[in-house]
Amino acid sequence: MNTADFDFHLPEELIAQTPLEKRDASRLLIVNHKTGQMEDTHFDAIIDQLHPGDALVMNDTRVLPARLHGEKIETGGHVELLLLKNTEGDDWEVLAKPAKRLKVGAQISFGDGRLTATILEELKHGGRIVRFHYQGIFLEVLESLGEMPLPPYIHEKLKDRERYQTVYAKENGSAAAPTAGLHFTKELLAKIEAKGVKLVYLTLHVGLGTFRPVSVDNVDEHEMHSEFYTLSEEAAETLRQVKASGKRVIAVGTTSIRTLETIGSKFNGEIKADSGWTNIFIKPGYDWKVVDAFSTNFHLPKSTLVMLVSAFAGRELVLSAYQHAIDEKYRFFSFGDAMFIK
Repeated sequence: MNTADFDFHLPEELIAQTPLEKRDASRLLIVNHKTGQMEDTHFDAIIDQLHPGDALVMNDTRVLPARLHGEKIETGGHVELLLLKNTEGDDWEVLAKPAKRLKVGAQISFGDGRLTATILEELKHGGRIVRFHYQGIFLEVLESLGEMPLPPYIHEKLKDRERYQTVYAKENGSAAAPTAGLHFTKELLAKIEAKGVKLVYLTLHVGLGTFRPVSVDNVDEHEMHSEFYTLSEEAAETLRQVKASGKRVIAVGTTSIRTLETIGSKFNGEIKADSGWTNIFIKPGYDWKVVDAFSTNFHLPKSTLVMLVSAFAGRELVLSAYQHAIDEKYRFFSFGDAMFIK
């Protein structure tokens, strides 16, 4: 299976640069993977695709304002750090620019010294392990000094940083938003719950590997990034009941899918409370364990996320749906429109 098999041409003007004023006013392409039928509608119509007794599973991770601009204390040169994950205590794995000037022992100051960092270890591809020094509570310092780490294809400044959070974001830890959830409003979720759909939350902290293109020609040689996930006993029990009653588990986004399928693969199809690191790579040929349908945004060409969607609906249908979305001028990527695949 070649990476090029998942390529498509996307006109740059279709990459959404800003969120819509109303979250659920985005467009929705409904794709029936069994019949191949497609339907164009708006996102708030997703409620018509959900049935009483189904479970709607959402990722409640919250994006950290993880991009920091500072200066190297020794030289005054500009430095940018992007926090990826907390490794231990005040130590973090980060992406650094310009990495080549940040050797072990180098010190960086942010916000006139309110936050400083020392380089502890050099990693590959511009990665560093740093130790932060500060007074007070780290997350509060980060909230005041950090910027939202928008994906590299978004060039517009975000006016309201909450628009890069889902309305149910709760657990701090992501370097990127679980963007399929950005379309939901509290009002829409209340209507969905009133219909008899069970709202279930899990956590997967999204890493920047989610944006990293596949750089090898052979898909099987691609090395997946790892992300931390948690599913509570209460959530697992609800999902077991839904499955036992013959209803559907419907995932919101690829991060929810990866968590559910990691657990399903780990426990031979059973759904159990669990937490840990996953580097699951879902690609065509994958044997699905838990997820029955899902919503998702439109993803980058040749990405592992296009491969994941193709594993469920088939490569030809997915590329056909993408071409339909391009022809109909849907908005793509993080702030773009959505698909519902059933």
